[in-house]
Amino acid sequence: MRSFKASYKFSPLKAGSLFLGAVLALGAISLDAKSAESARGAPAIASASSVTHYRTKEVDGVKIFYRETGPKDAPVLLLLHGFPTSSHMFRNLMPALADRYHVIAPDYPGYGQSESPDRAKFNYTFDRYSELVDGLLDQLGVAKYAMYVMDYGAPVGWRLALKHPERISGLIVQNGNAYNEGLKEFWDPIKAYWSDHSEAHRKALYSLVSPETTIFQYTDGVSDTSRISPDNWIHDQALLDRPGNAEIQMDLFYDYRTNVPLYPAVQAYFRKYQPPTLIVWGKNDKIFPADGAYPYKRDLPEVEFHLIDTGHFVLEDKADEVVPLIRDFLKRKVGTETKRKVAVQ
Repeated sequence: MRSFKASYKFSPLKAGSLFLGAVLALGAISLDAKSAESARGAPAIASASSVTHYRTKEVDGVKIFYRETGPKDAPVLLLLHGFPTSSHMFRNLMPALADRYHVIAPDYPGYGQSESPDRAKFNYTFDRYSELVDGLLDQLGVAKYAMYVMDYGAPVGWRLALKHPERISGLIVQNGNAYNEGLKEFWDPIKAYWSDHSEAHRKALYSLVSPETTIFQYTDGVSDTSRISPDNWIHDQALLDRPGNAEIQMDLFYDYRTNVPLYPAVQAYFRKYQPPTLIVWGKNDKIFPADGAYPYKRDLPEVEFHLIDTGHFVLEDKADEVVPLIRDFLKRKVGTETKRKVAVQ
């Protein structure tokens, strides 16, 4: 067999044709990328603004870790994570929004990379979490922001909205409860613990921090589990299994009872301020079922309402469906211009 070098003879005509073909191919790729961007409402090519930074600030004596991306002078989107995860749940969403928004995603104490203070010296409550997130935003100079709230992120976010209603530019609600209708059978053992704060009812909840339950939260209600990375539950379970963390989670299960009496005030906030709101709710979720999504329509008649055919963690398998909805909503309701009025592509 002759070598490639021996068999190939240079032809200017052939070389020119190859060059022209390459140019046309690159042009087609560019057009396809632009078409894809238009179809998805997402940037086709990542820019420097999509780089995520991993930072820590001390807030009221507690080290709070947060992820941050996007232009500092762009409209702010605050991402508030749920149980049993952390800002890790937003790792894919953040780059998809970074071209137009300043995105901030903190970890609460006891979650992710934030500090886990001794329970004897720190109250693991939703009141305390909201105070620390509020303090972080103050340190970052954030005076107005939209919020993405999910699971535990909802009661943290609702407290921020009640304290600073003028600061909230919009809401994205993903399986985050604000109505009694949303607390169904899954919550019965937790409600039993609320009723008497007994050791027996507390011990019954340890199964909620087991590997089986963590996997369940990611896979239940998902039609194609091959779209769910197992890295999720390995990551979350490793953090749940840290010494003392299970007790932190039990404290928070008990404190969740304080959110229910807050619901009427949250609903009154909705009715009074009518914040632009997007619902992107996993309709097959057993933890926060769709029963808790529909009541938002009572208080927010202009709500943009989408039930997504998946479970608890919508972003893990339906980001291709949800991200365009989020980008379109933010563009129309929150805006895209930076403080310097720089044009956004």
